[in-house]
Amino acid sequence: MKPVEGDSFLNALLTAPRPGADTILAFYDHRVGAICKDARFLLLPLDDHICHRGDGLFESICYRERTIFGLDAHLARLKDGARALSIIPPCSWEEIFERICDVARASGRDDGDLRVFLSRGPGGFGISPEECPTAGLYIVALQTSLPTSDYYKKGLTAFTSAIPPKQEYLARIKNTNYLPNVFMAMEAVRKGMDVAVTFDEHGIMGEAAVANVALVDRSGRLVCPEIQRILPGTTMLAAMEVAARSMTVVQMPIPRAAIDEANEVLLFTSATLCVGITHFDGKPVGCAGHVGMPGPVARDLKDKLWAYMLERGTSL
Repeated sequence: MKPVEGDSFLNALLTAPRPGADTILAFYDHRVGAICKDARFLLLPLDDHICHRGDGLFESICYRERTIFGLDAHLARLKDGARALSIIPPCSWEEIFERICDVARASGRDDGDLRVFLSRGPGGFGISPEECPTAGLYIVALQTSLPTSDYYKKGLTAFTSAIPPKQEYLARIKNTNYLPNVFMAMEAVRKGMDVAVTFDEHGIMGEAAVANVALVDRSGRLVCPEIQRILPGTTMLAAMEVAARSMTVVQMPIPRAAIDEANEVLLFTSATLCVGITHFDGKPVGCAGHVGMPGPVARDLKDKLWAYMLERGTSL
């Protein structure tokens, strides 16, 4: 195959199949310094170390009713990750905040999802960060489908994953090396269930592929896992604050046996806030009145988190 001229290659590239293009509402690339709404131009340099080394960070953020949920908390976690990886952003954190808001506004939608990527940057195909003179910053607004009331009424099924929790030094950084999470998602598809949950070598509960898991014990306490070998989820942390107004909240190691005795098992994500897990490893979860169905804490926390996020969020 012979090389082609740059213009010919560009034309061919822009007409190549682009799965998912209809979900991309707007995006920003710091190298260009502009927002674009044409998905054909959502292109990443292959020599950016985020591609071939997983050397980068990301955040998944939602905006609902023209309000970005938990933006300060997401940026605080991104800062912590950047500090851990010694990635210096290509602009100030204040500018990153503004660009995120700009991309959400440019989407033209009241509701959507955002992905923020802070990469090591382009510069070579080796492993050394020294190859990359400037970090990359990419922000994407995506079309979203809001969960229905039936989704919350039905709840989710979960199971014990064969994938172990990440090591502590990696688990608390939201980096782009998500292969363990991918394997967990594949497990769920094979088993015909919704959520895979990790447990460590001592049988202590970790997290789901893209969510935190907690439970309500027989004493009515919200019991959340310790933040060691799990990602400190922004929604779980918000839920702990909200729940503490009306119930006891504790963080402690959660053994597998505690799930069998729990009043409720809860899943926390940015997109769905709080959803009840109805079955775990094929066994129904819950106590009298809501065995095998979402319980009252799941319903109550979902509504309270929605109000909390709207009240504390960043208006567009």
